[in-house]
Amino acid sequence: MRRSLIALSATAILLAGGAQAAEPGRRYLAPRQSLPGTPQPPFSEAVEANGTLYVSGMIDLDPKTGKPPATSEEGAKLVLDAFKATLAEAGYTMDDLVQVQIFAKDLADFPIFNKAYVTYFTGPKPARAFIGAGNLLAGAHFEVMGIAVKKAK
Repeated sequence: MRRSLIALSATAILLAGGAQAAEPGRRYLAPRQSLPGTPQPPFSEAVEANGTLYVSGMIDLDPKTGKPPATSEEGAKLVLDAFKATLAEAGYTMDDLVQVQIFAKDLADFPIFNKAYVTYFTGPKPARAFIGAGNLLAGAHFEVMGIAVKKAK
């Protein structure tokens, strides 16, 4: 009986210690996007720390085919839809974004991306960079990453 009580107490202490070590004020979202036939990516989809959400770079891969769409127009919508879904999963909206970085395979896609991009916001747009990056992972047209802070209510 005494051994059981000691074992139970030790387990409770270990579990409590593990919970405290879980980095208070942080939340990690597991990646949803990965290349077919590859292991889960070695990073988080997004990390929330003290009311700020940091979203990892996301590329325009069709989840059904694992490939980028044929056109940049489709790619812009695909990556922005995925980005919006990640924000929503964490309880944020596109209007909570304060900073966005877009990496493009081709700088000529700047107006194409912008045409889609502006439809995702209802208010002021976040600070932003549009960077010509050349080749992107898996032949993607775009990679988008950003930082969001919830608006005061």
